[in-house]
Amino acid sequence: MNDLTENVIGCAIKVHRKLGPGFLESVYQAALSYELSKHGISHEREKSLPVQYEEIVLEVGFRCDFYIENCLIVECKAVKELSRMDEAQLLNYLKLTNTQVGLLLNFNTLKLTDGLKRMVNNYGK
Repeated sequence: MNDLTENVIGCAIKVHRKLGPGFLESVYQAALSYELSKHGISHEREKSLPVQYEEIVLEVGFRCDFYIENCLIVECKAVKELSRMDEAQLLNYLKLTNTQVGLLLNFNTLKLTDGLKRMVNNYGK
């Protein structure tokens, strides 16, 4: 898992170095998808996540930005600063998929590592 997250972060840093801050989130997502593919990292973009509520499944259109190699969720942002709501969103995605690790990437920073947060789902596996 550490190798995978390291490789994904490396791809994100490359995207950030080439594009810099100031673009829409969708631009960073497209560029990151390209880099992940180029590096042979299997991923799904805009993966639908159904929500279980009591005994029913709600197909309400939650979508994580990237579901990588069936074990890592990556959420991309292009905001002034990450908020607790951004963190809560990623944690919910981790719980919904029973995934242990997620990355929150804010591309709207001068240095991507200042907008990077690794999160762990303590309720999962």
